[in-house]
Amino acid sequence: MIDLGILKGSSFVVLGLARSGMATGRALKAAGIDYICWDDNAASRDAAAAAGLNVANPAGVDWSRITTLVISPGIPSTFPKPHPVAAAARAAGKKIICDVELLAKAQDEAMYVAITGTNGKSTTTALIGHILTQAGVRCEVGGNIGRGALDLAPLGAEGVYVLELSSYQLELLETFHAHVAVWLNITPDHIDRHGDLAGYVAAKENIFARQQIRDCAVIGVDDEPSRAVYAKLIKRGIAAVPVKLESPIAGGISFRAGMLVDADGYNVDFADVPTLPGDHNAQNAACAWAACRWLGVPREQIVAGLTSYPGLPHRQERVAAVGNVVYVNDSKATNADATARALSSYHDIYWILGGQAKEGGVAPLAPWFERIRHAFLIGEATELFAGQLEGKIAYSRCGDLKSALDAAHERAQREAKDIAVVLLSPACASWDQWKSYEHRGDAFRAMARALPGAQVLGRAA
Repeated sequence: MIDLGILKGSSFVVLGLARSGMATGRALKAAGIDYICWDDNAASRDAAAAAGLNVANPAGVDWSRITTLVISPGIPSTFPKPHPVAAAARAAGKKIICDVELLAKAQDEAMYVAITGTNGKSTTTALIGHILTQAGVRCEVGGNIGRGALDLAPLGAEGVYVLELSSYQLELLETFHAHVAVWLNITPDHIDRHGDLAGYVAAKENIFARQQIRDCAVIGVDDEPSRAVYAKLIKRGIAAVPVKLESPIAGGISFRAGMLVDADGYNVDFADVPTLPGDHNAQNAACAWAACRWLGVPREQIVAGLTSYPGLPHRQERVAAVGNVVYVNDSKATNADATARALSSYHDIYWILGGQAKEGGVAPLAPWFERIRHAFLIGEATELFAGQLEGKIAYSRCGDLKSALDAAHERAQREAKDIAVVLLSPACASWDQWKSYEHRGDAFRAMARALPGAQVLGRAA
């Protein structure tokens, strides 16, 4: 846990009691700092109270006594409509931040590597953390992945925090400084929260906001919005390392013909990294390479970290096999672009999809439809997706994940002559039927491994 003792004399309202909010409440309590915490969900409030936190409704709070509102990133503080507590805090002229800002204040001597982008954040964050750990660098991995920022261990001047940061978190930072900022890619996402693509990009750009000339920005330049951001960084004088697939790029990292190629000519054979399939993971690895090189990790140790990387749960995670059918958990694919990365990696796919749909649905995935043998629809998006798939892919309405897996299993076992894949890659948020994409993916993993004759693959989780 992070010691927040430097904040004594301040007073906080903590809004939202999921992972980050609970960690914030525990850290404030441990430091003896004045706070109250709240969640609109009664079960969350009860869990916080049971943990000994000070739960109180901020509706009637005297904001003149409060220093800061710490809001969970999933709760809107501005667009499309601010939560009433956020609106009250803003009207009173109070700061509205997230837990990452508190980490930065409490551990201001540490180094920070921050990773953002529409897709690939979690893989790249975990990969950088793995490489640094294997190289003997003292580091902690968290933020939007794994543990909340304030549940991480204190590291001091010798440590490196590797943080996945979403657009929701980035728009709540005011002093956080990334020594290495990694920007992977941009495709439209979270438009309901940011208004339009420009608003989404602007929130993401906050990852570079306080960088200085001595810092490093690593940026994928395979899409137009990212190229525009790269041009801005160059104009500011930031040391920006471009990453590009398929073609070489001056002063940057590229991936072509199965090789990761550094600007200095150093090559890494990517065939030795089976846990990072597809060109999208080549981009993740190239960005991780650039970040670790700037941190001074020797090339040979980065290669060792890449080749020993165990993979990430819920991201093209091979969880089971029955005969010649492999069952793949890609629950973290919560939008069409992420799902495209999975569909492009396999053939003969029995595809489970659905949940809370994102803008555009699955229409952008048409280039990969020929790989789909049958689609199994679940959740709120069922009718939307049925309309988008009609006449293009054979599909079944299954309602829930268990029914979809059972149907996909039966059909794949009956039809598949060669290697086939039952793929959970929902292209949707999980909140219609599950607590999170992790909850959804954990359920799929357990169900797949419980199938008759299943051979367990991957982690034992």
